Amino acid sequence: MDWGGPSFVIAIVALSTAGWLINNWIRAKHGYSLEDEWGGKTERSDSAETKRLREENRELHDKLDSMQDRMIVLEKIVTDRGYSLSDEIEALRDRDTGTGVPLDIKTSEKA
Repeated sequence: MDWGGPSFVIAIVALSTAGWLINNWIRAKHGYSLEDEWGGKTERSDSAETKRLREENRELHDKLDSMQDRMIVLEKIVTDRGYSLSDEIEALRDRDTGTGVPLDIKTSEKA
């Protein structure tokens, strides 16, 4: 490799540019201020829309968490009590003595 040739200089410039891009990408990903072309810092500005969207995102996450909790409870009810609930309904139908509201849907009260 020719250390004084133009290909070496181009390789150094390409590596420096790639390093700068990767550095700024990592900084942006983690919320740090970014460097501009002259080495100065560019601070992130939070606009009103950004703050509103963050608040909405937080509310949606809270709602999703509560819905997941409710889903867990419903799954427990369905899986734990599913068969015994139908057995209890059948037991009530067998116990019907003719008083009160009829348990047979096809039979209706006459006014």
